[in-house]
Amino acid sequence: MKTPSDLMYRIRSELLVILFFALTACSKPVPPEKSEYVGDWRSQAMTLLITQDGGIVYERYKGGVKTTINAPIRRFEGDDFVVGIAFASTTFKVSRPPYQLDGQWKMVVDGVELSKHRW
Repeated sequence: MKTPSDLMYRIRSELLVILFFALTACSKPVPPEKSEYVGDWRSQAMTLLITQDGGIVYERYKGGVKTTINAPIRRFEGDDFVVGIAFASTTFKVSRPPYQLDGQWKMVVDGVELSKHRW
């Protein structure tokens, strides 16, 4: 026979699973007017992968510290984009949106010039 605490544990577990899937399903495809953002962007200190389905994988080394983010894009605000889930989010400041220079795609994000690499 199940006790009330067993039932509450099961309900909490099921709610956590539902919450997890709801949060991970928050990404939206990158809008057509921002399609140049999609790609594998790199510099010596930063990598930024932006997928068509609206996900990002980010790594940056600064002052001996490595920062990583793997999350959906929540929205674009002008040239910038906001990434995160639920109450945890960060804004990537794009001071120069994707542009071509000598046949190479470039973009400046958080003060770092990135080059687009082919997949």
